[in-house]
Amino acid sequence: MNINQIKNIGAAIVLSALAIWIGLLFGNSFQLNEASFDKTVASEHRFLLKEKLAPAFESASSNVFSFTNKIVAAESEVNKALEAEGKGDLKISDSYQIALTKASGVGFVSKNNVLLFFLVFGLLIFGTMLFILPDLKKLPGIKNDGIFKHPVNRGKVLGIILGSLLISFYILLYFFPQYIINWLIVLDPLSKFMNGGMASQWFLYGFLYTVAVLTMGIRMLIKYRHNKYQMVRTGSVMFFQLIFAFMIPEILTKLNMPSADLKNMWPLDYSFFFDYRIDEKIEAGTLGTFMFVWGIVLFAVGVPVLTYFFGKRWYCSWVCGCGGLAETLGDPFRQLSDKSMKAWKIERYLIHTVLVLAVVMTAGVLFTYFTGKPKLLGVLDTGTLRYYYGFGVGSIFSGVVGTGFYPIMGNRVWCRFGCPLAAYLGLVQRFKSRFRITTNGGQCISCGNCSTYCEQGIDVKAYAQRGQDIVRSSCVGCGICSAVCPRGVLNLENLAEDTKKI
Repeated sequence: MNINQIKNIGAAIVLSALAIWIGLLFGNSFQLNEASFDKTVASEHRFLLKEKLAPAFESASSNVFSFTNKIVAAESEVNKALEAEGKGDLKISDSYQIALTKASGVGFVSKNNVLLFFLVFGLLIFGTMLFILPDLKKLPGIKNDGIFKHPVNRGKVLGIILGSLLISFYILLYFFPQYIINWLIVLDPLSKFMNGGMASQWFLYGFLYTVAVLTMGIRMLIKYRHNKYQMVRTGSVMFFQLIFAFMIPEILTKLNMPSADLKNMWPLDYSFFFDYRIDEKIEAGTLGTFMFVWGIVLFAVGVPVLTYFFGKRWYCSWVCGCGGLAETLGDPFRQLSDKSMKAWKIERYLIHTVLVLAVVMTAGVLFTYFTGKPKLLGVLDTGTLRYYYGFGVGSIFSGVVGTGFYPIMGNRVWCRFGCPLAAYLGLVQRFKSRFRITTNGGQCISCGNCSTYCEQGIDVKAYAQRGQDIVRSSCVGCGICSAVCPRGVLNLENLAEDTKKI
């Protein structure tokens, strides 16, 4: 059996696992019972809501969609009734959809969630390994085989289909989590083990995110095994995702402490200064205070100091979860980044606009927190600012577009055009940093590998041909341009500022 045959088997297994995973959305039935209903629903809503949901107690729904729609309709009727009675303050503000649906599962998925967990993710990981491990038989080094011709990688029909599936997942995750209840039920045993509670959509997201980074990280380690820098860097993002982004927050939750990704920071973590998060940390005592102070020191001191010595790569390419997913899951699509001058202009305006919006929104949130006044400068409603920033930037841009557009616009869409932390890091790197990529124009053969592989849309070849150092604020120092250069023209270095060739 040759390498391509093994890869095809692996791809078929992965597709089978994904088909089962999608099929799980429809593979369960639901019926309300008195015990779970009384345990889940607050006493002030129990009587009215039970009356509206009477049919759901008598017969099972064959799918999650019809069941949750019954709950939505019942909650709407209850709220209208309370409003009519002048009891608007008792209206249901936090929907019971997810909690009631999970507690009412009585079908195949609920009864076999452990088996389904191992079946789906066992097949997924096994198939992925069959697809990527045969590359170990190839000689180390970049071959450029299929980088523009592969039907998925070239941004055409299959890429658009894959992108559409990713976008659909993010829309369900952010806006319709009630429809993915069966996926949460499958992860309940793992969630109970790690944090003591039932799986939420964010536990699901964190788990899938981590699986993607780890499995595709192995692919990165194999593909770039000729380059020590890439091996260490990939190992770093895998470590930080598994330990800091996934395990530590779940352990903190199990200990009844505020959940926190200690490597994440403002303004990427845009809700860091929200009132409920500040109060949560204060109430947690010493550890909570440490988390709050650590977060402030990290962005106020850590960013300028570490970026001065190492460039923004210390975070964007070694630590950040967004960068980790882009470098692993997104690596097959890095060549799709637009290298045009027009794209560069849009990038500069857009990413710094998002940074300004993050600063204004945060200023408004802090103003309201300390003064109790709802409007900043008497004009800007801080609650509205917070909502629209969270919806537009936090959900749509960073999630739906940022990841869903990997197969269409390349793997660093969010990092390049929208991340406010990348903008902050980039400003320091551009004007006050020892880091740069040095070039030796005399050795350049104009093969174009460097520009092709640059995920940030930098025309690296143009810099190399001029013997000019690359100090662009958008450069994340991933080092792939150097790893794919056949002549050793490009080197990542930390040198005295006055030696820059610009």
